[in-house]
Amino acid sequence: MVLRPAPFRRRARARVRRALTASLALGGLLLTVSLTTGAAPPGGGPAAGGPTPVTRVGAAPGTATPLAGFATQSSAKVSDTPAAISTPGYPASGWHPVGPRSTVLAGLLAADTYPDPFYSTNLKKIPAADFTVPWWYRGDFTVADTSRRTYLDVSGVVSAADVYVNGAQVATKDRIAGAYTQHELDVTDLVRAGTNTVAFRVQPNDPRKNLTMGWIDWLQPPPDENMGIVRDVLVRRGGPVALRDAHVTTRLDTESLASAELTVKARVRNDSASQVTATVSGTAGPAAISRTVPLAPHETKAVTFAPADFPQLRLDRPKVWWPAGMGDQPMYDLDLTATVSGTPSDTAHHSFGIRDVKAPLNADGARQYRVNGRPLLIKAGGWSPDVFLRWDARSVEDRLKYTLDLGLNTVRLEGHIEPDEFFDLADRYGVLTLPGWECCDKWEGQVNGDETGEKWTPADYAVAKDSMAAEAARLRDHPSVISFLIGSDFAPDATIEKDYLDALEAADWPTPVIPAASAKSSPKLGKSGMKMTGPYDWVPPDYWYAKREGGATGFNSETSAGPDIPTLDTLRRMMSPSELETLWRDPSAKQYHRSPSGTFGDLKLFDNALIGRYGKPTGLTDYVRKAGLARYEAVRAQFEAYARNFSDTSRPATGVVHWMLNSGWTSLHWQLFDRYLDQGGAYYGAKKANEPLHIQYSYDSRSVVVVNSEHTAATGLTARVSLYTPDGTRKFDKSATGLRVPGDGGKATALTVPADVSGLSGAYLVKLQLTDGAGKEVSRNVYWLSTEKDVLDWDNTDWYYTPTTSYADLTGLDDMAEAPVSATATTTGGPDSTATTTVTLRNTGSERTPALLVDAHLVNGSGKPVLPVHWSDNEVSLWPGESVTLTATYRTADLGGSAPSVRISGWNTATRTVPAATRAR
Repeated sequence: MVLRPAPFRRRARARVRRALTASLALGGLLLTVSLTTGAAPPGGGPAAGGPTPVTRVGAAPGTATPLAGFATQSSAKVSDTPAAISTPGYPASGWHPVGPRSTVLAGLLAADTYPDPFYSTNLKKIPAADFTVPWWYRGDFTVADTSRRTYLDVSGVVSAADVYVNGAQVATKDRIAGAYTQHELDVTDLVRAGTNTVAFRVQPNDPRKNLTMGWIDWLQPPPDENMGIVRDVLVRRGGPVALRDAHVTTRLDTESLASAELTVKARVRNDSASQVTATVSGTAGPAAISRTVPLAPHETKAVTFAPADFPQLRLDRPKVWWPAGMGDQPMYDLDLTATVSGTPSDTAHHSFGIRDVKAPLNADGARQYRVNGRPLLIKAGGWSPDVFLRWDARSVEDRLKYTLDLGLNTVRLEGHIEPDEFFDLADRYGVLTLPGWECCDKWEGQVNGDETGEKWTPADYAVAKDSMAAEAARLRDHPSVISFLIGSDFAPDATIEKDYLDALEAADWPTPVIPAASAKSSPKLGKSGMKMTGPYDWVPPDYWYAKREGGATGFNSETSAGPDIPTLDTLRRMMSPSELETLWRDPSAKQYHRSPSGTFGDLKLFDNALIGRYGKPTGLTDYVRKAGLARYEAVRAQFEAYARNFSDTSRPATGVVHWMLNSGWTSLHWQLFDRYLDQGGAYYGAKKANEPLHIQYSYDSRSVVVVNSEHTAATGLTARVSLYTPDGTRKFDKSATGLRVPGDGGKATALTVPADVSGLSGAYLVKLQLTDGAGKEVSRNVYWLSTEKDVLDWDNTDWYYTPTTSYADLTGLDDMAEAPVSATATTTGGPDSTATTTVTLRNTGSERTPALLVDAHLVNGSGKPVLPVHWSDNEVSLWPGESVTLTATYRTADLGGSAPSVRISGWNTATRTVPAATRAR
């Protein structure tokens, strides 16, 4: 059987998903959080069971105040009229208080209505029927000065809503439809001094029928399908002239980076019945600008400040924004004020960065990104949020910091496009983003054949175009945003594409627009330059080195070796004892914490490979131990292959998106780190592969290659390769000196390991060391290989994996003698309420046996992991007499008042915990 195309891939899982989720529709905007059930809702909302706050709205021009929270209730339990419900003083007794951004279910969870939905099958037990009717959201705000104009800015409604203010309907669900559309409702004539009420009758969500969001096959979907309001509802105040759509376009000289041009644009709108003259003035970075604009009653005009008229908008030596690892992330501010007769009427403020992004197709038709004129291998992960769409800025920041710690430079957001604060954080940290629409539901229902998702109605075209316009206007000034993908598995047809492109052009969209994440084409944009050839389930490490299917050539928009078994700590938090017993005993068992898809519903492919390569697990601990090694080698190989092939002259690799970065639920599926931010083999395999100056082994050619992701060339390096039997007997040793490795992703081949090395049979170890001119080790990498290779059956490749007909024999690793490892740890306080624990590990064995993949876990007084934590390195391998010093940085508060300790474990190292005594700085 030949490889089946992406459409078949999605159709297969869509059919299974429809059968499995007949009573649970999919849904969800990707917002990340690490809240526990019963915690106060994020975003300053009311505590569970507390009163709904009243939002106090100021009168200053340009004020945009988010509603502080809502009271919610099922329409099945409310018999009063919308006019009554939306009248100030309505007695909303028995309603549920929720935060300003909350799905229905998120609010109920905050009130402890249901048991922990992240444990066992608790999520499945929540009655889906409760969410098949509309739910009311009711909020109050106060206004003291009614001489100002008042507007409601509404977005993030899932799926649609009728809107009422002070007893009057101001919008219908036909208008307020689609999770990404943005609406400004002029409610000046309805607002009164004192308390005012806004009420939303939110409609149930079905992503197969609505242009909202769905979870596809990522995780078990929430039974409310994420219905609710998941972005801020703003109350805007201003004078007779409104200032809207303010933004900056930039043009950077990429040859020298010595100059840049800014163009400032905005719309001014006269909302009064009189003719006025408005003055728009302010600053764009260091440049001051001003212009007068005559406006007839209710007239809107576009205002442009261009360098031809305002030479100060030509900047010398601009502060250029770079992705992390390539430079700094400076930002500029745009501040504008519209005044009428000297009185401020409205204001606008935005931050922007100066950078240039190009992504042409290379000679092989692959998309190749260049940032500020420099080529860049896109190393990314697929972003997933909390399944209930709860927003927590600190949690998102933690995940973005993990992204950088992994050596990644990009996250892909397939739908579930995050709120403004997410992109502010991405700008600050230099994490590139690839937002776009999602597959497998209404978004592609018009173009995806017989896959899930209904065909579009005439109204859907308008919602889609409005969604594109709103997201383009929101994202265009963020330098972290380097493209928008207007298709995922499928490209839009001519009509949809034109609507999207018209909206993007009207918004002055500054970066490449990609027609699809798969190898599809659209009528105007042409080829996508991307591929979506899998795999999505287990394949052996050498798979990635073949320049075919999902192997390291071109731009692979979503791919990985599938399942990820979390740490024992996390497993015990998410699964019952009986589920844990089944996990290691029965590869064919359905796993609720993997996926709703029939294709990915069990761990059979992964477990069969684990047993075939490492031997049958003897218990849960042994299963997790072996799974950790398997995930480390699989993820490391994926990123190493793409990095090695980036600088190839023929069919180079240009981008890879690990599917996925994380999970918004407690999962066995597609993640480099788990919901609780714990780290295992997948995390450290990626971190090792993506270190800036890196020595690596090639599974296909046995070559030892050094890859340099830094800008400057590395010189005077020495590479050494040593091969050992599992008992530590060295069978091969060779070095290459005087290596020079070009920068910007360049590579140098140091040497090649012979095909046959005497004395090796079955499993063996490979130690690679890279030292600089002073003899300091700058990169180390340890592999476990076999003289018996994994054999791939390429001819029978399916859309989600390539079969393996025989496995590498790594069972000899189980015969490794225990290696004694000593550990000492001390802790010091750091800035911003952080602490650093320093751990020194030493293999004290008197024999030859190395300690393979020694893991250090920071734990609190109860022995539970302290998370998040950033280790300088981890899961290290030490030969007798070798030592290494590691550091772990974390928030002191996460210790919960206890003293830190470090739990040491490894493949052949006994588990023990050592105290990490605190010392004065």
